[in-house]
Amino acid sequence: MKEKVNIDYSNEACQKIKREDGLVMTTIRRYTFRDFVDAIESKYNNMRAYTVIGHEDELSFTYSYLAKKVRATSQYLLDHGIKKGDKVCIFAESSPLWMIFYLGLTSIGGIAVPILPGFSSKEATVAMQDSCCKAICVQKKQFESVQNFVLENKLMVFRLDDLFHIPAEIVEKFGSDYEFDTAPGIDITRTKFNVNKLREIELEESDIASIIYTSGTTGASKGVVLTHMNLLRNADRAVFAYCISSPGWRVLSILPMSHVYEFSLGHLLCLMSGFEIYFLGRPVAVSILLPALKSVRPNVMMTVPLIIEKVYKNAVAPLITNGGKYEKLYNSKLTRKLIARIIGKKLMEAFGGELKFFGIGGAALDIEVMNFLTLANFPYALGYGLTETSPHIAGNGPKTHCYPYVGKPNPDADMKLIDTNSEGVGEIVVKGPQVMGGYYNNDELNKESFTEDGYFRTGDLGFFSPEGYLMLKGRIKTMILGPAGENIYPEQIESVINNMPYVEESLVLEKDGGLAALIRINEDLYKKIFKPENLVSSINEYVQSLRSKINSELSSQNRIDSVEVQKEEFKKTSTQKIKRFLYTKK
Repeated sequence: MKEKVNIDYSNEACQKIKREDGLVMTTIRRYTFRDFVDAIESKYNNMRAYTVIGHEDELSFTYSYLAKKVRATSQYLLDHGIKKGDKVCIFAESSPLWMIFYLGLTSIGGIAVPILPGFSSKEATVAMQDSCCKAICVQKKQFESVQNFVLENKLMVFRLDDLFHIPAEIVEKFGSDYEFDTAPGIDITRTKFNVNKLREIELEESDIASIIYTSGTTGASKGVVLTHMNLLRNADRAVFAYCISSPGWRVLSILPMSHVYEFSLGHLLCLMSGFEIYFLGRPVAVSILLPALKSVRPNVMMTVPLIIEKVYKNAVAPLITNGGKYEKLYNSKLTRKLIARIIGKKLMEAFGGELKFFGIGGAALDIEVMNFLTLANFPYALGYGLTETSPHIAGNGPKTHCYPYVGKPNPDADMKLIDTNSEGVGEIVVKGPQVMGGYYNNDELNKESFTEDGYFRTGDLGFFSPEGYLMLKGRIKTMILGPAGENIYPEQIESVINNMPYVEESLVLEKDGGLAALIRINEDLYKKIFKPENLVSSINEYVQSLRSKINSELSSQNRIDSVEVQKEEFKKTSTQKIKRFLYTKK
């Protein structure tokens, strides 16, 4: 029987507001992380906040426990010299302890510098050096890649696995007398805290909460400065914007918390809603994810397009293309929706059977996949945004799709197009409380990134439908100018290529005045179907044969001149977008 939960909305950290449709919602009174912790504790006190599965001792704790550990962390940091404005890096895999440390730091005005766990030693060092961090909260694998910098700069070290502060004299002896993962230290979450003393620290909504260093497709890492207001209001305004939820919904978290998409929408939004967030407790793999989906039966998941696109290609496409058992019925207008619903039901069961919100963001979703999910009545929701916009600035909910548009602008986002062409396509620019104050230590880039009237230049191209729905066309930096002056959007060509049989992913680039496509084939599937004597030769022949098929589906200006097999997996960002600059250079 489901445990009865008492939710208290009376705390001064909360307030009630009425939406345009009449729905009354309870939200945060002030957008600071200290007020955020007060609000979620007051509203969801004895409900479960976080659970980690996959270990013998399953970790699970309530919103009240979370708040107490956050305040203990705040007190320890304050007592040991971390003050308002100090920067502290968090370089580790996602976990509930990651959030405890982040909230403990920002609740006293400290500035978190989240570093993606997959950052190289060089990338991480650049972030640490540029931000002038005073301390680091880190795990063993990540520590080893930046150990020299930590020692040279005498940074305070916190071990994220157990939130122990490792004294400097022990840190200096790592690798000789002590090993990182077993070294003795002080449990910072057991500190006795004084709530009144903590609340004496003045926090403003405009204070910096995070500096996030991006690992983008252009290759240049930039420190995005985000305030308490940027992050918390963006999450708060999205709570009821696209899906009416209930406290107690289950969330399965599989993306890195260091990325603002997962942090803001996958955690801040979910904690504001009283959800229970589950972690796998180990690296994501199919063998671990599938049992977890059956066990958790999530109501909410946040993913990137690559995940659902792989599911579509491996589990759905074989049924409706190339002689699949449903191909004829799916290609008939009379039975297309029925077949999509049948397959969609099986897809729902694979994800645990109780999904209500399947968020997809971080990159553009393949049009064919989007069409299928819409027909199948799968509860997906598209989102569009950037790290610089905290991130959400446009999207839709599971019941408000307008295929093939990404959705309408966030109510907080003042969005428009500039420098539009004859087709109505222009650069998307935005202004609003979720937009960053600027890039850290980069005045020149800040001047380039904002229009004279204060709008942030997203670098994305798009256009609006008459009803106000936004469609994305591609990035300005990736757009190719054709020989007749026409605009060519490689992302659209790649969408066609990626829907060819056995193609895993592709990249279209300009080469010798024409268009060239790098195509990666799913070798395991190809080998299983064709059983070739010489796999390499067979794949090369197959890729060359694809060129005419691809071009038959493209307009003359978009046709590719050459194709080439991409043998290795493409290098990607944390949201699984290909790092184009690496291949453009080649």
